[in-house]
Amino acid sequence: MTTDPTLGLPVVYLVDDEEVVRDALAWLLRSRRLLAEGFASADAFAAWLAAQTAPQRPPWPAGPACLVLDMRMPGTSGLALFEDLADRGWLPLLPVIFLTGHGDVPTAVAAVKRGAFDFVEKPFSNNALVDRIEQALAASAQALQARRERRQREGTLAELTEREREVMRLVAAGRPNKLIADELAISVRTVEVHRARVFDKLGVRSAVELAHLLRDLQDGGAAP
Repeated sequence: MTTDPTLGLPVVYLVDDEEVVRDALAWLLRSRRLLAEGFASADAFAAWLAAQTAPQRPPWPAGPACLVLDMRMPGTSGLALFEDLADRGWLPLLPVIFLTGHGDVPTAVAAVKRGAFDFVEKPFSNNALVDRIEQALAASAQALQARRERRQREGTLAELTEREREVMRLVAAGRPNKLIADELAISVRTVEVHRARVFDKLGVRSAVELAHLLRDLQDGGAAP
């Protein structure tokens, strides 16, 4: 798997209550040059994740990540952990692959519809599992890049002048330059200058692109 060299190293998180399963999976991943960290319970992983994502910590994950999650475990189930991650918007950055028994397949299928990346039924093919893990890591890398670009544009928005923001909002609403000039009591030429600066700073080429960008930033504002 090739990833953006500016991102951190890919890491696979293994959550399974059976140590022998975690060890076997970690060995398998090392044979494919992938880092792995194991957790014996959903609660242990949730506590670790809470520490990694505390407000004073740098953005997590730093590199592509994937969660290989046993569906049935003592205590908090894998499914309950998955639902919590889904509700908090983590799935794009941390794709989840379930390990399931035969009886859990219908539940796993429902989880995929809810946003899980995939499920693998035990006993599984090593090569098939690692292939899906690598695909999940690639999806995580894309989500990380999208997060980076979103935050860069949020930073740019914050740096716009008040007049630029006023012009931006009216341009995104589809107002022509003449009406914007009348509403703000400025010249059309001044509107054109501010419009050009906003487009250049935000990397858009049209009012439609600007409107889509602002909507996407608003929709993604609650994402990790």
